[in-house]
Amino acid sequence: MIISKKNEVHLVIKTEPSIGRELSDFFTFEVPGARFMPQYKSRVWDGKIRLFNQMNGELYVGLLPYVEEFAKRNELDIEYKEGVKEYDESELRGVDDYVRRVSPKSNGQDLQIRDYQMDALTHAIGNNRSLLLSPTASGKSLIIYLLSVWYAMKTEKNVLILVPTTSLVEQMHSDFIDYGFKESMMQKIYQGHSKNITKPITISTWQSLYKMPKKWFDQFSCLLGDEVHIFKSKSLTGIMNKMVNCKYRHGFTGTLDGTQTHRLVLEGLFGSVNKVTSSKELMDAGTLAKLKVECIVLTYPEADCKFMKDQGYQDEVDLIVRDERRNKFIVDLTKHLTGNTLVLFQFVEKHGDVLHTMINNSLTDRKVFYVWGGTDTQTREDIRAITEKEKDAVIVASYGTFSTGINIRNLHNIVFSSPSKSRIRVLQSIGRGLRQGDNKTEARLLDIADDFTYKGKQNFTLRHFMERINIYNEEEFDYEIKQISIDKG
Repeated sequence: MIISKKNEVHLVIKTEPSIGRELSDFFTFEVPGARFMPQYKSRVWDGKIRLFNQMNGELYVGLLPYVEEFAKRNELDIEYKEGVKEYDESELRGVDDYVRRVSPKSNGQDLQIRDYQMDALTHAIGNNRSLLLSPTASGKSLIIYLLSVWYAMKTEKNVLILVPTTSLVEQMHSDFIDYGFKESMMQKIYQGHSKNITKPITISTWQSLYKMPKKWFDQFSCLLGDEVHIFKSKSLTGIMNKMVNCKYRHGFTGTLDGTQTHRLVLEGLFGSVNKVTSSKELMDAGTLAKLKVECIVLTYPEADCKFMKDQGYQDEVDLIVRDERRNKFIVDLTKHLTGNTLVLFQFVEKHGDVLHTMINNSLTDRKVFYVWGGTDTQTREDIRAITEKEKDAVIVASYGTFSTGINIRNLHNIVFSSPSKSRIRVLQSIGRGLRQGDNKTEARLLDIADDFTYKGKQNFTLRHFMERINIYNEEEFDYEIKQISIDKG
């Protein structure tokens, strides 16, 4: 087996046809939920993803360790061409001096870099590419900052930082300034901003750039992707594939969705997963607020359960979020919570609008904010800033706008008002409440589930709740479960 490097995106593997077929099978996976997709139903796609192109021998660079595993398992020899094996310890020379020299700040004071942050930095620099698994409030933005400035100083080209939302562009930009970086050395790109690169570091949403031509990306030597669990999107992988000359690429996320295909695509685009730390470790160390999960299972009258047993998943969800009794329960629950509270919902018109109106009318003595996809970036930033100074504010927000990346240190409670089984959504949403703040050392998650069990048959969203319980167990979160009759409150 001969492995060469075509560019910074693909390897080329030359081997015997029979081994090539085995390698293709090794890198072929069924896509979860494919049978529900239109392409599968119309029989134009078999529901599988193939990461190795048997025709031209191309495979993502970041999947080299898996090729080596395959070769070892099959007792195959590998001949590496120049540039394939990239780890270079000499890359690490001067890292310690560099960190001392840039001395990042926090509120004007020198910021102490934690051991795991330094380990992540040296791992990334030594390998040129990496996929860093770093939970919310672990200081991920500081690692991104240190890498950005390192590569801006090291290379003659520019650094590109990709984030999923305009709010995160603003937040990252603000974090860099707090760390002591000059605003004149970086620029932002999203709607209304120029795409003419004039500064060493660019922070942009991927939506603003995916239509840019391949040549445009040649001006970057380093790509840093934040919240890369979203990078399985075709538009995002399209950007990565255009950056054929970008040698340094590092991805960051708080969680992966647990599927093998998701992980392998991300590792192929960036590099091998390196777990920086975990939420449990940070809680035990006193770096994160202690999390208490309170699971509230709402039980319904037998007539409701009998009716629900014949409903499909979408119909069940629709009935749940429209249930007046349930929404009133959420309002009453929110009313009795002390501290700043984030109420997360999935559907805007049929749930978010209703909850916001009910909470706003009920909590007349408290500030109530509403955030959804149509809320502009500056308004979101204003709400975030105001909440940091409040004691009993309520933010009613869609999962899409506030479950990922938004930092609110002074957040005490999170309410899951809509059912979800997405591992990423659950863990990212929990992360909103784990940052420590003034007089805040604990955070509460109130996970609302719905039990329509009828003659032993469980409903869809109750099974999804059980999957969330599995997540809490895997993450070693403390939780308790209590049942409440929807009619009795």
